[in-house]
Amino acid sequence: MDTIFANYLSRPGVLQPILTSYCDGQRVTCAGLSQWGSKYLGDQGYSPIEIIRYYYGNDMYINTATTISGVPSSYPGYALNIGASGEKVRQLQTQINRIARNFPAIPTVTADGIYGPGTAEAVRVFQGVFNLPQTGVTDYATWYEISEVYVGVSRIAEPGS
Repeated sequence: MDTIFANYLSRPGVLQPILTSYCDGQRVTCAGLSQWGSKYLGDQGYSPIEIIRYYYGNDMYINTATTISGVPSSYPGYALNIGASGEKVRQLQTQINRIARNFPAIPTVTADGIYGPGTAEAVRVFQGVFNLPQTGVTDYATWYEISEVYVGVSRIAEPGS
């Protein structure tokens, strides 16, 4: 699976993971929950946690992992765009520059921690190369795709690297 999920369900007093599954209501169905039932509740203004609690009880919670193993740095919790600054921007710039060595269509940027037009353009080109919406904004999906590609090209996940 190419997507990294940082959200997970929990129930007080239950240590093992809560099984969740995809149910589209046509090809795959699940007892008690279908895409159509949850869509109907969403159309009525129910939030994701309210929908989960509707089907599974009020003692369910959605948690977000603060870190995800296997990536150099976890998502900052908000999209990075022009005007953002700080260490997360510098990490992004450093990773983009390393990726650009293997994918020369991606422009390199100054790793100064300031998300300016050059960083936005490098992100936009990265997004195009890796089939993401070309917004120039480093959202959740873009952050983790950059992390995954960076790990691959730098081989930091391999022993002895």
